[in-house]
Amino acid sequence: MGYVRLSGDAIWAISVEGDNALKDRILALASGDTIELEIDGIVGAWEKMKTGRDGRATNAIRPVGPMRDIWRSMQSRKGEFLEVRAPRPMDPYTACMWSSLAEEWNSPEDEEAFRDLPLW
Repeated sequence: MGYVRLSGDAIWAISVEGDNALKDRILALASGDTIELEIDGIVGAWEKMKTGRDGRATNAIRPVGPMRDIWRSMQSRKGEFLEVRAPRPMDPYTACMWSSLAEEWNSPEDEEAFRDLPLW
């Protein structure tokens, strides 16, 4: 797990502290690629920013979709360090049980919304 200081509309890869693998993952993204991150306990989508007019890569990601509003609401906490990490994937056993027990909830939207909740 790493940390990032809340300081603006985007997260710059260089500002990710304590998790070099995550920093490298952000740097390796192509312009427009998305990544899911868990920030301060909230999972959301982030997009790698476009290459600058001068041709240099912009090594930052910005929130997209519902995460944009959540990130905007966090701006009142500017200067605080927030925990950041790649979300925990569901283990194979739980995934198998979940898909057979709750087929009506087996959608990408529900996976995003409920993946970190325990089954029992």
